[in-house]
Amino acid sequence: MRIIKVRCLVPVRLDKYLMDQFPTLGTGRLNKALRENKIKLNGKKQPLSTRVQNGDEIRLFILDEVLDGADGKGTVTGARAPAQVVYEDEQLLIVNKPAGLPTQGPSDEDNLESRVALTMAQNGQKGQAPQLCHRLDTGTSGLVVLAKTAEAEALMGALIREHRVRKQYLCVTFGRPKPEADVLQGYLVKDADKGMVYIESKNLPGSRPVRTEYKTIAVSGRMALLQVELVTGRTHQIRAHMASIGCPILGDSKYGNNAANRELKLKYQALCAYQLTFPDLTGTVLEGMSGKVLHCEKPWYYGQILDGTLK
Repeated sequence: MRIIKVRCLVPVRLDKYLMDQFPTLGTGRLNKALRENKIKLNGKKQPLSTRVQNGDEIRLFILDEVLDGADGKGTVTGARAPAQVVYEDEQLLIVNKPAGLPTQGPSDEDNLESRVALTMAQNGQKGQAPQLCHRLDTGTSGLVVLAKTAEAEALMGALIREHRVRKQYLCVTFGRPKPEADVLQGYLVKDADKGMVYIESKNLPGSRPVRTEYKTIAVSGRMALLQVELVTGRTHQIRAHMASIGCPILGDSKYGNNAANRELKLKYQALCAYQLTFPDLTGTVLEGMSGKVLHCEKPWYYGQILDGTLK
């Protein structure tokens, strides 16, 4: 979220003020952001023709890369956008993936791997190719870990398989879960033909146990802002598990409430891999990560649930 305190001598239209501040936005992007409830003037959705005055507050729930010169696909004029680096040392690179960006893909297309390659080249490390230690769904935003060395890749792989790195997510559900905090358990079954998973109460052939912990941070109308921790890390686990209790992730077209998603014009699920907590790694190649807690910028919907504008 970007908060702007208006500074102007005379009242000016909201759209003109924003385009003066962010020249690459353009009328089309501004109208789209307004439709998606991502522009708030003094806490309320207002027409772009509204005149702003000195001292007004504008809140923009728009990706920084879009505000600072990227188009809606994350491509900067004349070049692909670099990755947003959260942490880097000689062993690891940890980046914040925006929603809608594939984690992997061809090097000549826009995806997280190609953005990382661009970042490495810009930093004088052309030719280096950090390896993904895990992935996020295209529609999910948040932290992704890449390894710079074979030793770091092997150790991170083991830590993730053994669930020794704590993964915490922020999400918005359509529906308020009861109770407000719980530990969900069950068995996950994959349907490869449909590209979906299902949660079952019994251990069926081919199923795998899942455990998802959640607690409610805030509620707004029909929705709830949750902090979720993956105890196990399976395909689509959070999305399927929350849907199984009648509280699907907002914006999720596969497991969610599509009528609500269309109403709010949401393209991607409101799910962010917000925080990683590393265990004691003393005496290993990743000793520098020992006990570290890393997090990315809170997603746009976090503030809108807290202030009640998304409901």
